[in-house]
Amino acid sequence: MATEMIMPKVDMDQETGTVVEWLKTEGQQVKEGETILVIETDKIAIDVESPGTGTLAGISAHPGDVIPIGTVIAYILEEGEELPEAPAEPPPLPEPVEEQAPGVKDEVSATPVARKMAASHDLDLSALTPTGKGGKVTKEDVQSALDSRKKPQPDGKDGKVVASPAARRKARLKGVDLRQVRGTGPGGRIQAIDIENFQPSSGLPAPSPARGGEKVPMVGMRRTIAERLTESYQSIPHIQFTASADMTNFNQARQDYNDLAELRGDGKVSVTALMIKIVAMTLAEHPWLNSSLLEEEILLHEEINIGLAVALEEGLIVPVINQANQKGIRKIAEESTDLITRAREGALTNPDVKGATFTISNLGPFGVEQFNAIINPPEVGILAIGATRPEVVPVEKDAIAIRPIMRFTLSADHRVVDGAVAARFIADLKAKLENPIFMNY
Repeated sequence: MATEMIMPKVDMDQETGTVVEWLKTEGQQVKEGETILVIETDKIAIDVESPGTGTLAGISAHPGDVIPIGTVIAYILEEGEELPEAPAEPPPLPEPVEEQAPGVKDEVSATPVARKMAASHDLDLSALTPTGKGGKVTKEDVQSALDSRKKPQPDGKDGKVVASPAARRKARLKGVDLRQVRGTGPGGRIQAIDIENFQPSSGLPAPSPARGGEKVPMVGMRRTIAERLTESYQSIPHIQFTASADMTNFNQARQDYNDLAELRGDGKVSVTALMIKIVAMTLAEHPWLNSSLLEEEILLHEEINIGLAVALEEGLIVPVINQANQKGIRKIAEESTDLITRAREGALTNPDVKGATFTISNLGPFGVEQFNAIINPPEVGILAIGATRPEVVPVEKDAIAIRPIMRFTLSADHRVVDGAVAARFIADLKAKLENPIFMNY
């Protein structure tokens, strides 16, 4: 019997995996335990081993495809075996519901915005195909149904477009009308690859591409980042708060730590390491910034785990310093140096990138003085750190002086964090940056 190769689940909160690269091609011989595929979650690349020995066949997922976990993406055939026939797609199983009193209508799971939109347009939520987490009808599902009212329906038994969840998601992000796409899956089902290959027909001549240049496929980490950041920016109401800090005492404190590290034979303490410690201690006093928005609940985390955005040539990855508020400067310096090094070597493991409750992005070393960062959900805040530059500032007794000034910007999820809450966090963080002695007070 043919051995099924499925999209594996390597994370508790993982729903899909992105195909990055097949290391073996259709028809090649493979051995059980041999690495034949590289996939990517929203956090890290994973090597996938062959589940059996035989011939690799029936590959249905291609680089760039976002596939739901548990989906069969290929088969391993023994000698003489043939590919199994593609089974007809079973209808979705109904959600179990509790018995209700007579006359009470079953409640459809939907977001508040989707429910309000449907009610205002007299739209039956039970007739929609949900694409949200846990089978929940989303705003996009309602909008898609409303748009379909304005357009002629395609021929078919029920007039519905049959498409995979991954294809629907890609279509939303790329602004593609599924009714114009020809599906290549079983029964004409639209796959993610169909969205990638779709060329809209506008009746106008296609624009001439620029001569020369290199086309880089948007796959793997780059595609994951694009999708996650687009979703974050479109769905989270970001509010930004910028402040500046006189880093004179901060720089002196770092020099003192490094003098001590040299005496003990330890590695140097970076600006980022000291920043992680100060931010973690400030978060301990402002729990709403150290929280997550999960569906209809806000989770205030017990641990303070700081994600550190690390730029790579192919994208961005965020390794995590766990329980940063309970660790000393030396320990944070060692861990952050190790994580950054392994991130750039592509040697991070899954636990290295899990569990962040707040993220820091430091572009100061690149000379960027100020910027706004996009929140990494389900976190509700991210801190953007700029470069420290000498500036003329007023000091005591109407005098002026040249001081090292750093600007930092907090991006917060306004659904969870009010302006006053964010402002108090900024004020306390500024006070600690300008007076690091507060860390020991």
